[in-house]
Amino acid sequence: MRIAIVTESFLPSLNGVTTSVCRVVDSLAAQGHEVVIVAPSPAPTTYRGFEVVGVTSVPVRQFQVGLPTRQIEAVLRRFAPDVVHVASPFFLGARGLYAARALGIPTVAIYQTDMASYVARHGRGAGTPLAAVTWAYLRKVHALADLTLAPSTAALADLAREGIDRTALWGRGVDGRLFHGGWRDDAGCRALRRRLAPQQQILVGYVGRLAPEKEVGRLAVLRTLPGVRVVVVGDGPSRADLEQAMPDVVFLGRREGDDLARAYAALDVFVHTGTSETFGQTIQEAGATGLPVVAPAAGGPLDLVEHGVTGLLFDPRDAGELRSCVAQLSCAEDAWARRALMGEAGAARVADRTWDALTEALVDRYVAVSRPGSRVGLA
Repeated sequence: MRIAIVTESFLPSLNGVTTSVCRVVDSLAAQGHEVVIVAPSPAPTTYRGFEVVGVTSVPVRQFQVGLPTRQIEAVLRRFAPDVVHVASPFFLGARGLYAARALGIPTVAIYQTDMASYVARHGRGAGTPLAAVTWAYLRKVHALADLTLAPSTAALADLAREGIDRTALWGRGVDGRLFHGGWRDDAGCRALRRRLAPQQQILVGYVGRLAPEKEVGRLAVLRTLPGVRVVVVGDGPSRADLEQAMPDVVFLGRREGDDLARAYAALDVFVHTGTSETFGQTIQEAGATGLPVVAPAAGGPLDLVEHGVTGLLFDPRDAGELRSCVAQLSCAEDAWARRALMGEAGAARVADRTWDALTEALVDRYVAVSRPGSRVGLA
């Protein structure tokens, strides 16, 4: 197939949308499909041998936001795709859906970011009215798509509640070749662990973007747990404030590739903090590494963490629950055994969630929307 991908985020920016797009393109290339990518500038001119068209963008809170220009129509006319894949549509993606509709090209939209919560949290006078306005806009955007794919049952429920139809579940893959427990035997990982835990502390860590919507400040309740050291991997606009508020927490900054895999493997327990996640890709990466996961019982983590089996879910309304869950996996007499069993179960649970398999399922969705009358059939 010929697939045009219009994405709200791409390299050099690193986040969940960029990672998903890159892994999908990797698999599409391996499966012999042809791709063109439209993304905010600055962007590389090619990726995996495919053309990347960078459109004018403006910086907003360390993100490059692509402007919805007519350049997208020109790209679609020239490339003549069989389907247009729109990643996390909001501004640039909305224009991509509009252009595809005008040209009669089938579309698949990927709902990935809880923009209503994001806008409400960051906007002045943030609150329910602002979230409601955002959802009203998203209803119009997704109405242009032939099919909207959501990564979790919680996200599907949110879309249904807000009147967005023609939806289906499509999760995320995890790179088991990069993220695995074998890194614990790596010399670099062992050296990192010796540096982080010179007194054999239990290392409890978070990996991800440091921004208000990630709620990383929840980790503060863990700082006084005996024998525990908190580690944060990632960067973002909240880093300076978090470092000031939690001076005894180790901030390793942004890590990629093997260095990121080593950082996961150096940990004993992984903590996910955000309550507005549509999925939680770092939960899968931690699971693939063999780590037990502690996460809020809200949103995407509900699909990813089996309480008492692969990790523990806590009530995000009670800070004491997060502390209690981590204590069970760090301070209790049977903590080591529980971590081992949960880590093994977590790795087994994600073993078959490869990006190649997820992309094959995605291509099936592309084919479905390309059939005559597909909008009616998918409703």
